[in-house]
Amino acid sequence: MLTASGLGSTMLAPPAHAASEITIIVNKEPITTFAIKQRSAFLKLRRVSGDTTTAATEELVDEALKKQEIRRRGINVPDGAVEQAFQKFASDNKLTPSQLGQIFGQVGFSEKAFKEYIRVQMGWGQAVQANVRNESGSGGRVTEQEAVRRMLEQGGEKPSTTEYTLQQVIFVIPDAKRSAMVAVRMKEANAMRARFSSCPGNYEFAKGLRDVTVRELGRVPQPALPAAWKDAITKIASTGATPPQETERGVEYIVVCESRAVSDDRVAAMVFQTQDLEKLG
Repeated sequence: MLTASGLGSTMLAPPAHAASEITIIVNKEPITTFAIKQRSAFLKLRRVSGDTTTAATEELVDEALKKQEIRRRGINVPDGAVEQAFQKFASDNKLTPSQLGQIFGQVGFSEKAFKEYIRVQMGWGQAVQANVRNESGSGGRVTEQEAVRRMLEQGGEKPSTTEYTLQQVIFVIPDAKRSAMVAVRMKEANAMRARFSSCPGNYEFAKGLRDVTVRELGRVPQPALPAAWKDAITKIASTGATPPQETERGVEYIVVCESRAVSDDRVAAMVFQTQDLEKLG
């Protein structure tokens, strides 16, 4: 998290604006050396250690994919909302918006780039919420209160399910090169998958590969698993990786970092809802 102390402790000379070149194209969206340089400066401001150039590249690829999904869903984040979030961030760090912009400039970042970062985070939050609503369906949703009522009817027995901690590995393929690169990227994905030892280790392995991003998906209960991956994920006993699939982003696979049995009212509601849907279809 970026804090006032982090902002105040890193003060560098303004960088020279060298010529910018396109380094990566993610589904027709270019990522330039200048954007990577700016994001690297932003990572340092956030006290991220290690190879910030590689980390910046991976973060920008991830954001490009998020922006494409945001556009696909028709989500629009108004400029006013972004400006309000920017001003709140400055206020939380006891700075004026002007002072915050100056600090960004001094470390090689920019107010414009930060506002774009805010826009993506806000848009992605809306996309995730929309996906959750779609997964649960507009009708027949089982609330936690309804789940408790059903459990009481069944003698107090609370249904359980498996919760998976997931990671997504994406081998990005530009649209223009898809037909020529799919087989190669599939081979690379299988090679990385075969060498899986741990989820943290995937980040280290990905550093040596071109246009590969690793994303944390967090904890997902079995009823909420995406349909395209559900069967492959549930076949994994404890940890491991699914076979890679070709997707709109390129070639990707899902890693199960951990799995465990869980049982609470929220999970019970999801289990009951899944059972209801199975009865319907």
